[in-house]
Amino acid sequence: MATIAPLHGLAATLDRETPPWPAGQVPPLGHWLYFLPRALQRDIAHDGHPHKGGFLPPVELPRRMWAGGRFTFHHPIRVGEPISRRSTIESVVPKQGRSGQMVFVTVRHEVSSPQGLALVEHHDIVYREAPRKGEEPPAPAAAPTVAQWQRRVVPDIVLLFRYSALTFNGHRIHYDRDYCREVENYPGLVVHGPLTATLLVDLFLRENPGAVVSGFRFRALKPLFDVHPLTVCGAPRPGGALLWALDHQGQVAMSAELECKTGQGGGAQ
Repeated sequence: MATIAPLHGLAATLDRETPPWPAGQVPPLGHWLYFLPRALQRDIAHDGHPHKGGFLPPVELPRRMWAGGRFTFHHPIRVGEPISRRSTIESVVPKQGRSGQMVFVTVRHEVSSPQGLALVEHHDIVYREAPRKGEEPPAPAAAPTVAQWQRRVVPDIVLLFRYSALTFNGHRIHYDRDYCREVENYPGLVVHGPLTATLLVDLFLRENPGAVVSGFRFRALKPLFDVHPLTVCGAPRPGGALLWALDHQGQVAMSAELECKTGQGGGAQ
């Protein structure tokens, strides 16, 4: 059921007195607030994720990260209506990267409402080896264009906690600072990839009220941490917009492309 309470929580987390999406509708990416994991406490692993196996493949690599996603929105989900999700594993691809062995898993989600298929999501997950001391960070990516919209966000521990609560996410990298530093070799708490993606879509909707999003895809390029502010940026283009998130050094941490219906949004004229 697409209930209203999580959407009120999302609006508050985005610092919105009034939600930017049409009344009575679930916003783009708002479906992440439903179909939440319900693993029993005894089935939670040391990192806060459910033990491997079950639906996802039992990959032996210890680190699991959200690498990106692609979405096609067919019609809005209405608040209060029943919704269902069908999930399938599309691919499991091992690779050897600069930082060691990796496995890429792509999961396809189909979310339906009484009106039919509402959206299709391809969720890209990457499994990696444990961090190595002195491991070099990835080379910075250049911003895709000059930003016409931007918003500074302070991803403090309260913001991360509220988003974890909204999505019932127990992964310790988002709230356990000692675990981040001592086990994952991170300088601070990690900003959720889906939260960053949601902030990018929110930026677009702030600048293009009433736009109808028909497609979205994003790629996580490097992690963001609570120890520094981040900046979400965007620029219109024909049919939608380019969006990206910058870390405190001005390096691109996430890149995204958004599509909207003809005649809607900043660049869709």
